[in-house]
Amino acid sequence: MLPKEIYRGHDEFGTVIVLDDGNCRYLSFGETDEQSCILKQSPEVPQYAFIRAMIYPLLYLSPNRALSLGLGAGSLNGALHSILPNVKQEIVEISPEVVEVAHRYFYLPRSKRINIEVSDAYEYLQRPVKRKFDLITADLYTSEGLNEIQVEAVFIDAAVARMTQKGWLVLNCWSDHREVEILDRLRERFDSLFSCTTGDGNWVLFATNGPVDVSSSQMKSRIKELSSRAGFAVNTIAKRVRQIV
Repeated sequence: MLPKEIYRGHDEFGTVIVLDDGNCRYLSFGETDEQSCILKQSPEVPQYAFIRAMIYPLLYLSPNRALSLGLGAGSLNGALHSILPNVKQEIVEISPEVVEVAHRYFYLPRSKRINIEVSDAYEYLQRPVKRKFDLITADLYTSEGLNEIQVEAVFIDAAVARMTQKGWLVLNCWSDHREVEILDRLRERFDSLFSCTTGDGNWVLFATNGPVDVSSSQMKSRIKELSSRAGFAVNTIAKRVRQIV
């Protein structure tokens, strides 16, 4: 069954389209792009590989606070809310229309553990630091593609200022950005870097100054446990992750 358009909205940041094929629901910011997808029976289980990849740091830490820069359909945030019953999430999303659609059509939980601020992500990062986060994710896309500020040094520095000592930074980039100096910028600021290339063209980067030395038996156990909580086989993602030296 081909997806049918069930909603179209607009704000000053563009068009937001919701499509539905009966089983899945899709978010689009234009006529040809596809930003996110949920399985309506299990909206807390991310369907896209790049969203699944973004929870990879949970194999190393159990964050108390998480900051998401960019919301989309809220697939990542719904997953974190389900997987981590004690995590408190701060979400920064520039489009009020996207926030409304995430709640109304993609079942983003309305929870005391999730706070959403409608604001520009980079402007948010420029404010005085009031609290720090164990996990910071950035997924800043429009119908035109990646917001280039996400790979700039000023953005990374501002994110680092909000991270706890052992925190993780996750950047969802596009495969084209392998030519950008993003890896050099991350190397200057972090002890450990990882990357994951997904079949849909995304290039997810992970950076941390926390411990990453885990035995193969420990990792196998962690993958099994996280898979049980996440609702999908985390091993399929873990196999794609490579440490960058």
